[in-house]
Amino acid sequence: MSFAFSFSGDDIDEELQADNNIPSKPTQAPAAPSSAFPVAGKPLLPTVRHDFKQMLSLLPSKIAFGLLGVELDGGETIQLPRRELWDVRVQLMAEDDDGGEAEPGLGSHDVKTGVYEGGFKSWESSVDLVKVLEQSKPFLSSQDEAPCVVELGCGTALPSLAMFQWAASTNRGEDANPLTIILADYNSTVLQLVTLPNFILSWALQQRTELPLVDAALSSEDGELDLTPEVIQAFQEFLSQRKVNIEFISGAWCQEFVELVENALPANANGSRQRVIVLGAETIYSPFALQSFTDTVFSLLSHQKAQGNSAEVLAAAKKLYFGVGGSLDDFVTKARELGATVETLREETEGVRRGVVQCHL
Repeated sequence: MSFAFSFSGDDIDEELQADNNIPSKPTQAPAAPSSAFPVAGKPLLPTVRHDFKQMLSLLPSKIAFGLLGVELDGGETIQLPRRELWDVRVQLMAEDDDGGEAEPGLGSHDVKTGVYEGGFKSWESSVDLVKVLEQSKPFLSSQDEAPCVVELGCGTALPSLAMFQWAASTNRGEDANPLTIILADYNSTVLQLVTLPNFILSWALQQRTELPLVDAALSSEDGELDLTPEVIQAFQEFLSQRKVNIEFISGAWCQEFVELVENALPANANGSRQRVIVLGAETIYSPFALQSFTDTVFSLLSHQKAQGNSAEVLAAAKKLYFGVGGSLDDFVTKARELGATVETLREETEGVRRGVVQCHL
């Protein structure tokens, strides 16, 4: 029960050209298969909030990575590290008697509904979201509101990685509000094997000139990072010193999922409020995914509004998912029906038409 989007430019991992141009010319997709919806009789994965230290303890001793350069609208280029998928396969082969082939998402399918939701790959709309988020840098150092980022369907987490990098390079003093980043993906293996490693890589590449032990652990020639106990400890100390809290949640979007996200967000204290930005890239590829995403984000928005906090959703997606049924326009229609104010922040008209919208109550 699986399908592929059949877009030549959807995945930007292995097809990425040296100059980081992202091909986006669509091909004709087949008729929508039944697996674009939950598998009948098969329960969705339960929601789980993961222990950060335990996830750190399960990391391999070394990870290999590549860099994706995203040229921002202001002319700056941000380098986002991503763990190599072949390195994930090597790890699984070393740990699994089946050679790692049983791991969903490492085969030829983009999505296996109810099993795997595309998190091992990076999708072009996530790059659009990174470009939009450049305008949100001041949000990260706000003295009035505690900044919170929630990325749904995060996968390789390019948008959150960008926010983390900008926060890490900002002089966030002792009086700065803590930054909370909540990373959610359907598959816990995606969080463990690529999302968490990408955050450590992002930190290491920024800190290599400041910390000799990190520089020694990085191999510039081979694109590898040794995850020694000292490196992991330094990463944890950095997060503590910079008041950055990273949370991981896996499983299906449902009311329990919303409750876990709310519990992971910091409580309002000392009269301060939160500002929550909910991110989603390529999360509405089918009618079911569209409805589930809409229900989830509006539950979060409504709860934050009731708490007196400001909250918004930034959703990036294709104008139409050929042969599957989801569309960005459908999300905008549903959002307005639910009373949201919706604004288009970015549109891509060449190749596969895409957009980024902002909505808030």
